[in-house]
Amino acid sequence: MVIFMAHDTSRSSNNKQSIDTLKTSGFERRLSIAKTSLNIGRRWAGNSVSGMFLDKQARTKRNQIFMEAQANYVAEELGKLKGSVVKIGQMLAMYGEHILPPEITRALQTLNDDTATLTWPKIEQTLQATLGDKMNELDINPVPIGTASLAQVHRATVLETGEQVVLKIQYPGVAEAIDSDLALFKRLLRVSNIVPQTRALDTWFEEIRDLLHHEVDYNAEAATTERFYGRLAHDPRYVVPKINRKYSSSRLLCMTYEPGVSINSEALQLVPHERRNAIGQAAIEIMMQEIFVWGEMQTDPNFGNYLVRISENPNELDKLVLLDFGAIRQFDNTLLTIARSLLRAGYHHDHKAMMAGMTGYDFFDTMSDKVRADIASLFLLATEPFSHPDVNPDIPPNCLDEQKRYIWANSKLHSRISANATTAIQSFEFNLPPKEFMFISRKFIGAYTFLTVINAHTNSEKLVKPFL
Repeated sequence: MVIFMAHDTSRSSNNKQSIDTLKTSGFERRLSIAKTSLNIGRRWAGNSVSGMFLDKQARTKRNQIFMEAQANYVAEELGKLKGSVVKIGQMLAMYGEHILPPEITRALQTLNDDTATLTWPKIEQTLQATLGDKMNELDINPVPIGTASLAQVHRATVLETGEQVVLKIQYPGVAEAIDSDLALFKRLLRVSNIVPQTRALDTWFEEIRDLLHHEVDYNAEAATTERFYGRLAHDPRYVVPKINRKYSSSRLLCMTYEPGVSINSEALQLVPHERRNAIGQAAIEIMMQEIFVWGEMQTDPNFGNYLVRISENPNELDKLVLLDFGAIRQFDNTLLTIARSLLRAGYHHDHKAMMAGMTGYDFFDTMSDKVRADIASLFLLATEPFSHPDVNPDIPPNCLDEQKRYIWANSKLHSRISANATTAIQSFEFNLPPKEFMFISRKFIGAYTFLTVINAHTNSEKLVKPFL
């Protein structure tokens, strides 16, 4: 994910710390991780010795506090490295809640894309190597408007046409360091003793490896962006940047500059409520299209992947600007058929149909009847915003407006799902859910947060009926 900022926020990059070099060589990164591992080993030994004479309860409490400190230390040290090490930590925080202790998940969630910028001479050197003489055709602003763990974004003008573009410039060496970074990250987790070394963890690391290699392939991202551009070109509610192939390559992406304000900006909160409802409806509809029509989904729910272009004319639509199509996940027809069955059961608030739709994966097929019933109840809760209000008596009264639209800000849905999930998961020997379901789950959680922040009210019939 790269954060594309609006006009009024681009100046903030001037105040960021700048660095001249990245630790992208294998030796530098191994040295940094080795130092962290050594310090962790010393801490762990010290904690074990000092806790020898405590009773069991006191030792458990002490170990929990120590585990939290270890996790925070790991996250702090990882945060000092750009590249895929940071991205790996972010992905594990996003998708690893079923295989990681809560202490490590919370700590990894602190890893931030918006870190130090690489100085202009280093970026200029990278651009010169990539563009050659074509660099003379661009007037590039040396101050970045966005940073991330894998890339940096600069505005530019195409001198011949005056077109305003952005350049997403991959940091040198990060693509080549992915495999070694994964090995280093696994070693760090093993030394820290904060994550059990299980087959599920190995499977997730393989998944993260595939995702990262895809995300650093800007030819693939350009093609995906062009597909979404074509799909949404005639829908006035959406804006997708247009790729400029002349200045793009496997490590450099050039696209039109698309201004807007961030989702949590004050300017968006001042937009009349019915217009915010329309923005929310558009945001959730695009997710439904991704899952049920196109079979490919942007899996990163981060707010930085969206902007809103607020219309100056109240009679014209506000537009949702969709950014960053690197973290795309494609789904097969089997999964889409199951997901559609679960959505249909949720829409009709039908517990029996929900249980019947839970099939096709070992995760479902090995459940006892009791567990299947508990998980079906959890899925019914998760699909509450998509259920028809006339058939779902379980929707809290304060979650529907006078037009029976769902009020996301009142729902506290994420916390209600989390509480019920804990109970459901404790009721059986838990198997790791299919990775595809975890991607979709995180996307829905991102959408829940988005709609809560803008206080949107949405119409379930309009959202769901076209996909049944």
